[in-house]
Amino acid sequence: MPGTARPQSPSASAAGPPDGISRAALWTAAAHAAEYLRPAPHVRDPWAAGFLHAAGFEGGPPGDGPMQRLLPDWQVVRSRFFDDHLLAAARSGCRQVVLLGAGLDTRAFRLDWPTGVHTFEVEDPAVLAFKEHVLGRGRPSCGRRTVVGADTTDTAAWGAALVAAGFDTGRPTAWLCEAPLYFLQPAEVESLVAAMTGLSAPGSTFGAECVNSATMSSPFVAPFMEALSTIGLSWNWRLAEPERWWAEHGWDAGVADLFTLPYVIERLSPYLPLVGAAAANCVFLTTGTLHTAS
Repeated sequence: MPGTARPQSPSASAAGPPDGISRAALWTAAAHAAEYLRPAPHVRDPWAAGFLHAAGFEGGPPGDGPMQRLLPDWQVVRSRFFDDHLLAAARSGCRQVVLLGAGLDTRAFRLDWPTGVHTFEVEDPAVLAFKEHVLGRGRPSCGRRTVVGADTTDTAAWGAALVAAGFDTGRPTAWLCEAPLYFLQPAEVESLVAAMTGLSAPGSTFGAECVNSATMSSPFVAPFMEALSTIGLSWNWRLAEPERWWAEHGWDAGVADLFTLPYVIERLSPYLPLVGAAAANCVFLTTGTLHTAS
């Protein structure tokens, strides 16, 4: 596995977090940093601790309910799931990988990519500057890595910037929106997905985490939503039928049956007596392929 050496971490005073960096991205970094210290981690991210140090960040989401306690293990499971999805897509011919709202994602460095993969990271320029400071002179494990400074809520801007950076609309692409979609307003998601679809060649794939609208009022999720609202975060975009929604937007999609995966069983099963079935159903890990012409 590439990137096993720990990088030098800059001091907190050297690079504070820019305004654009999300708390959710730092929570994921914290989960990755803790996971990296395990004897057999499911996600190997030696840069995660550096992000936390550079941001001067400690702590996690507000509150102390079951969802807050489960969240770090969930973030590791989610990362591992999409790691596997992207690597499978790349091995099947998607040599372009686009991380939309990339945040502090280090997949270009930490995954064992097949030869010839070109990753594009689309994110706010200030977040990318913070990220590059921590990554330093680290070498990507993919063939080529390109950062694209653009706001993903500005469809025209990020699409044009992506193409200008070397993205080829004629080649199949593996797209990933790991978590940022549900923080967007529904109209913003519609616009982003329409742009993604328009830029996709036959054979393209996507991965996205989608919130299950049916569980938002459950005793498991509602207190977490209330806690997030105290710091100005909301899950704005929610779905009841993800396969149908994605089909209407040009994609053949499916939702992962998580408890068929050994690493999910290992990591999340201990929480089930505490949180019940809602733990497995409050979000959908969704993947799919572009519709083929009939």
